[in-house]
Amino acid sequence: MRAKDVMTRDVVCIGIKESIFDAAEVLLGAGVSAAPVVDGKGLVIGIVSEADLLRRAEIGTAPARKSWLARLLASDAAAAHEFVSAHTRKVSDVMTRTVVTTSEDAMLADVVDLMEQHNVKRIPVVRDGKLLGIVSRSDILEALLSREPEGPAVQPSDQETRRAVVEALEKQPWATRWPTNVFANDGVVHLWGFVDDDEVRKAYRVAAENVPGVRKVKSHLRALPASVALGG
Repeated sequence: MRAKDVMTRDVVCIGIKESIFDAAEVLLGAGVSAAPVVDGKGLVIGIVSEADLLRRAEIGTAPARKSWLARLLASDAAAAHEFVSAHTRKVSDVMTRTVVTTSEDAMLADVVDLMEQHNVKRIPVVRDGKLLGIVSRSDILEALLSREPEGPAVQPSDQETRRAVVEALEKQPWATRWPTNVFANDGVVHLWGFVDDDEVRKAYRVAAENVPGVRKVKSHLRALPASVALGG
């Protein structure tokens, strides 16, 4: 899937000339925690979030006055920045100017990579700098739900299910070197044998659950004692 397949196209934006009060109203009205900031040409030039509007002098949440020692150690630039953030009325003064964006043809996996790398919850989708849409975590969850598997139209036989599970397990790089047995009965798969640890046992169960026709997995796999695993 690509960004254009899941992005929200009707994006709430905030104009660069808007006030922080306008921004707060837009965020509350749209029920979103952040929105792109655009200029008169529709180019994305920033993003403003709820967090940018929390420390405000109007409601007594501006940063507390520092001790004389903290003021001595702090730079004038840092103090000036705090003052501006708490007292300005312009969105342009509080918005984040370095915006992580993506293209409409970006693979969804790459979009998720960007979210994790930059610790952001949404990525604007742009073309030549202009906003096309936005991909948020909720958009990705909706994409996930669209892929929820359905059961096969015809339940495979026990032999077919067992063979499919064995093939699915054997090709995994984490498959145990110890003998394992697979049994299937009316869509219920039983796994027997030894594995190296609990994570491998869990991976066996998940791999079997993903085989079409498997309704339930009962794992009887056991972790090897440390002395056996080490060849003792």
